[in-house]
Amino acid sequence: MHPNRHAIAFGSLVFLMVVIVGNILLTLWAWPQYKVYKQEMDGIAALKEAEWSKKILIEEAKAREQASLMQAKARITLAKAEGQADIERAKAAAEANRIIGESLKNNEEYLRYVWIKGLQDGKGERIYIPTEAGLPILEAGKAQN
Repeated sequence: MHPNRHAIAFGSLVFLMVVIVGNILLTLWAWPQYKVYKQEMDGIAALKEAEWSKKILIEEAKAREQASLMQAKARITLAKAEGQADIERAKAAAEANRIIGESLKNNEEYLRYVWIKGLQDGKGERIYIPTEAGLPILEAGKAQN
């Protein structure tokens, strides 16, 4: 063997050892740095996730509030419409009563006819007739059952 070859082999071995030791030292220095960096990134990710969760909850609460407001407005509108319908029915009933009242004024013959017809159609009801003192004659002759 050539003496130079031993020196080259030894130099290569030393170089290889220096590279291995250098890598070990670099790893020993870089590993804690990486762990700190990873924890920092995990914390940032958790913070972002918490912020998004908070925003989602806020938006859901806003949506529920808007839905409640819309339902309340719909109930108010419905109540107003029902009230307006009641008013219209009352107006119609008042108009019908006015028309009937007007048609019965000075129409005693018709009223007498309706009264007699009611007596004929009766099914043994008792009729109380007021006297001069305004008191009815009570059961002047009991109806036959």
